[in-house]
Amino acid sequence: MKTIRKIAQQQGFTLIELMVVVAIVGILAAIAYPSYMDSVMKSRRGAAKACLSEYAHFMERFYTTNLAYDKNTAGVNLAVPTLACTTEGRINQYYTFAISNLTRSTFTATATPIGSQLSADTKCGTLSLTHDGQRQVSVSGNAATCW
Repeated sequence: MKTIRKIAQQQGFTLIELMVVVAIVGILAAIAYPSYMDSVMKSRRGAAKACLSEYAHFMERFYTTNLAYDKNTAGVNLAVPTLACTTEGRINQYYTFAISNLTRSTFTATATPIGSQLSADTKCGTLSLTHDGQRQVSVSGNAATCW
């Protein structure tokens, strides 16, 4: 009879215990969420860098065939295609890609952040890759850490 009475007295958590658990979960979430968002931003930047490399490879293949970055052997201006890296996944929601500074012997491929990536990635900004492999960023961040 005593064991039944003892079990009946233990009915659940106290309000204090519940509030301690809520506080701990809140602290963990406050620490984890910014770290998670930083990882998401860096992975999007990594996808943009990979896409810039794909654009640079396209330009090098074009140059190998035509001995110029801007025109083909028939003298027709280069029409930069939409590469698979911009259509696969959702990288086109976070970056726009362009080829600029296009001459016979030079080009610059750029990835410009848009939307939520623009506001999140204030350290690197626009990523650029030139014909000679130089990697640049548009803001005060160090290109070595952004690339």
